[in-house]
Amino acid sequence: MLLLRTLSLGIKSLLLHPLRSLLTVLGIFIGVASVIWLLAISEGISQEAQRQIESLGADTIMIRSVKPPSEKMAATGVTPYGLTREEFDMLVSTIPTIRSAIPIREIRRQFQYNQQVVDGRLVGCTAQYADFARLSIDRGHFISEAENFNRESICVLAARLSEKLFPYEDPIGKRIYMPENQTFFLIVGVLKHRGAAAAIGGSMEAQDYSNDVYIPIKTLQQRIGDTVIRRSSGTFEGEMLQLNQITVRVDDVRNVRSTAQIIENALASHENMEDVSVIVPLELLEQARTTRLMFMVFMGLVAAISLLVGGIGIMNIMLATVTERTREIG
Repeated sequence: MLLLRTLSLGIKSLLLHPLRSLLTVLGIFIGVASVIWLLAISEGISQEAQRQIESLGADTIMIRSVKPPSEKMAATGVTPYGLTREEFDMLVSTIPTIRSAIPIREIRRQFQYNQQVVDGRLVGCTAQYADFARLSIDRGHFISEAENFNRESICVLAARLSEKLFPYEDPIGKRIYMPENQTFFLIVGVLKHRGAAAAIGGSMEAQDYSNDVYIPIKTLQQRIGDTVIRRSSGTFEGEMLQLNQITVRVDDVRNVRSTAQIIENALASHENMEDVSVIVPLELLEQARTTRLMFMVFMGLVAAISLLVGGIGIMNIMLATVTERTREIG
């Protein structure tokens, strides 16, 4: 009975000032809901970023070619920059802590089959690329070491690009055409569908694998070469690049930082260190975890302040009620 009487008195007190009570309750509700919503979104984004970095492998080091500013490129016409095949061979042969390594070359191209034309990315790589990038074959097979060594004109298609070029046909055994280079490639494999993710073949941003065409890197060097000419805004732009990226795996996670430092020292003789960048996913993962912890502490403080403000609002209503009752009692 005492509990029911207390609840009844509380409800009556709230009904005496309905607008004030509604605004106070609404403020508490919105504040708590906003904090929960922000925490949920931030936690989801943080976990996704951490998952993408972890997918690169804690034992992985990426060396990227960085394109110089357009002013420097235009001043000398077609300017060579970035990583070279000689540097790849030098790193693999001289650094004992490197367990395996792959060279990567990427070029934007158009691909054609009959009347179907699709824009995509041509990736020159070795047989190990599928393991590094965690690509799964749906039909056929991925590039083999023999096909790369023999510079065979074969290719492997990403799932979405395959569906665009061959909506009603099995692409295995067909040939696609590259108009820019007037070259045909025999399709020997099709990959399974895969969502965008941070990638060894690209930047740390989410990378879309769905429009890729993979060919042996030695075939790319022979058929296309290192010089690429593009037309942009009515003018022609050229670049001379041998490798977009070198990705290495270290024999032990404890050797990642020391190996990265050795790589930087080995590339110190590079003509222009501005066009090379060494990325260590392990360091990025640790930074992501630290940032996540700091953000969670900050959001916890925001939640505490919101609850404090809500509590003060409730206290004001209680104080106003006590003041009114004091006047009634006298």
